[in-house]
Amino acid sequence: MVKLSGGEALAKSLVREGVEVVFGIPGIQIYGIVAGIRDEPGIRMITTRHEQATTYMADGYARASGEPGVALVVPGVGLYNAAPGLTNAYSRSAPVLLIAGQIPRGAIGKNLGVVHEIADQPGTVRSVTKWQRQASRPREVPDAVFEAFRQMRTGRPRPVLIEMPPEAGVEREEVELRSPARISRIVPSPEDLREAAQVISKSAIPLIYAGGGVARSDAEQALVKLAEATNIPVVVSSGGKGVIPDSHPLSYGSCFSPRGDRQEMNQLYEVMQSADVVLGIGSRFSLGNPAGEACTLVNINIDDAELTKVQSNTIPLHGDARATIEALLPYLIEAGAGERPSPAEAVSAARSLIAYHDIQLKEPQYAVLEAMQGGIPEDAYTIWDITQFGYYARTHWQVNRPKTYMDSGYSFNLGYAFPTALGVKVAKPDRPAVCLTGDGGFMFNSSELSTAVQYGINLVTVVFRNEAYGNVARDLEDAFGGAYGTDLHNPDFVRFAEAFGAVGMRASDPTELETLIPLALELQAPVIIDVPFGEMPIPRAPQFAPYYSLPWTMPQEGLIQS
Repeated sequence: MVKLSGGEALAKSLVREGVEVVFGIPGIQIYGIVAGIRDEPGIRMITTRHEQATTYMADGYARASGEPGVALVVPGVGLYNAAPGLTNAYSRSAPVLLIAGQIPRGAIGKNLGVVHEIADQPGTVRSVTKWQRQASRPREVPDAVFEAFRQMRTGRPRPVLIEMPPEAGVEREEVELRSPARISRIVPSPEDLREAAQVISKSAIPLIYAGGGVARSDAEQALVKLAEATNIPVVVSSGGKGVIPDSHPLSYGSCFSPRGDRQEMNQLYEVMQSADVVLGIGSRFSLGNPAGEACTLVNINIDDAELTKVQSNTIPLHGDARATIEALLPYLIEAGAGERPSPAEAVSAARSLIAYHDIQLKEPQYAVLEAMQGGIPEDAYTIWDITQFGYYARTHWQVNRPKTYMDSGYSFNLGYAFPTALGVKVAKPDRPAVCLTGDGGFMFNSSELSTAVQYGINLVTVVFRNEAYGNVARDLEDAFGGAYGTDLHNPDFVRFAEAFGAVGMRASDPTELETLIPLALELQAPVIIDVPFGEMPIPRAPQFAPYYSLPWTMPQEGLIQS
């Protein structure tokens, strides 16, 4: 045991867990923590310009590095400001530790009007955190950190919260530091694996549906080995993009929505519906059930709450994606699944049909995506905000490297992409990273350009500018008879970037990104590329379900009950 302040104990405990960087803002009630980080040589703090960026950057750092990201904020308003990043990390199952200050111990729960006081502080983010604990004195800190990281590294990884009153950061007492927990991967029983293997091997049209849990488990190589050994083709969710290369002959690509009006979405949905057995791996099957109701779903998931909620005809396999794939494969080979003929020709035909419909529709979104695909290196991270281009990227952006595609998941946080991409670049400074955002979303956290310049975070950010919240304006115009409150006033983004000491560029046409992005990446500096563009309506084909039947555009049957 050693005598330490709570702040020192926290810093040393984080270093023992492998933490090298904390994203935070120093402030009252966390001075002891800040001093502990300052004096610990194995860790550094990147100071953001708003608390919202702390958790977004921690999220990006976690998804790129595979290790938990850490954020630090003052209590009360600091926690509220950091909450959006928790929702985003929660939706994408990213391990983020938020360390929040608290008011003095003796004032908690007494409603005395103490600075930064809010009632039931942990309760404000309980729905978007997996685990919470208060460390009220220095000796409680190592146990809290130990359990926080154990929680993030076992089961489904999601954000966790540690809060500390100010006294705990500065008081000194005997503290026993801890080593990281030994983590064992969960594997289903041999009986369950054998049953699943028999069902899969006897199927006529099996299909793998792979989600983000494959990436969280580092199971990409195991998935490819499984597909190749059994000749079972793969469809991925938007969260699973990159878990198998899009160029792989057994990869159908990404299916964003089963109810979409897009021909290519419908094509992939039909592929899913025609399968008699679907092997789901690390997916929530969130947007309705993409597996046909008549099929058998063999569902591999680390979250046991997700195993059987999709459909009744399910064989649940509660386990870690990588460990379960590796354990299941020998049973599949033993059951004869390796003798299945290759479906590569059928996969190629389906992908050709999707490409054909893209060409026939002649939409500007695809021309721009193709230009960016030509200008962005294959190993680059791309972080997509809530924009038209981001929507189309979920289905059409080609991903051939694991974990290089990132979106906001079901949380749909407008403005998340820029700070999240900064966190990605902090985690992987030697890899190219490109943020794709709109003018509305970029301005949510545009002040973090200061952070990028200060710390040399050499991110390239493409800002698609239409002087509006364009998607909302279109929806209001088409479904409600007119847009309202959607027009924006923007700065000159080139001069804006230069005012911070970054580099500003401007495209005269969006397709110029094919040449501008490589130039920007060569500069090894924070770069903003301003890309003006006009209205881009969502294309719709009349034979499919109309977009404007969705519940945010018209009343739904049964919505109001007497």
